[in-house]
Amino acid sequence: MADEIKKEETKFIPIPTGETPTDSANKPAQKGGFGGQRGGGSPFGSGQRRPGFGRGGGFGKDRAKDEFQTKLLDLARVTRVTGGGKRMSFRAVVVAGDKKGKVGIGIDKGKDVSQAIDKATRRAKRDLVSVIIIDGTIPHEVEAKYGPAVILLKPQMKGRGLVAGGAVRTICDLAGIKNVSSKILSGSKNKLNNARATIEALKKLKAKN
Repeated sequence: MADEIKKEETKFIPIPTGETPTDSANKPAQKGGFGGQRGGGSPFGSGQRRPGFGRGGGFGKDRAKDEFQTKLLDLARVTRVTGGGKRMSFRAVVVAGDKKGKVGIGIDKGKDVSQAIDKATRRAKRDLVSVIIIDGTIPHEVEAKYGPAVILLKPQMKGRGLVAGGAVRTICDLAGIKNVSSKILSGSKNKLNNARATIEALKKLKAKN
């Protein structure tokens, strides 16, 4: 006699319209949070920020552009001898100007090159001098001395250009002078002294009455 087969009773669970049994089984349970999302995540999606907010919690304000141009004039490695030994550092000379009549020179030291340049740049932007420029050139001939360096500057007609070299050319260019001729009357080839002498010469300029 064949064994009797027992039929198991199957319970049917009602499924919402539009869902299959597989979708209903695999659907994760939602937890409380903003907008019904799991764990209170952002409603703008993964990796997205709220509109109007940038990095650092700001409102996307544009930073003011720096109007000054800078140029590294000289970089030297210096040593200071102390009781505990020698201390090595870097000295940077930076010229900053807006090419509109303002120029400055900054000298500072740092433990590495980048630190020395940053400190010298900030100092150059603080120590600015105003230069009198008339029709792209200086109003009159001027001579200045700083230490052993002696610099002579002469005005030139339009189109002549910068007849200068080294530190004098860099400072005149960043100051906004387009036509000038210069001459180093001393035998000094020190860039720092020549640059300081040029700044002293520009300070002496006076407008013609």
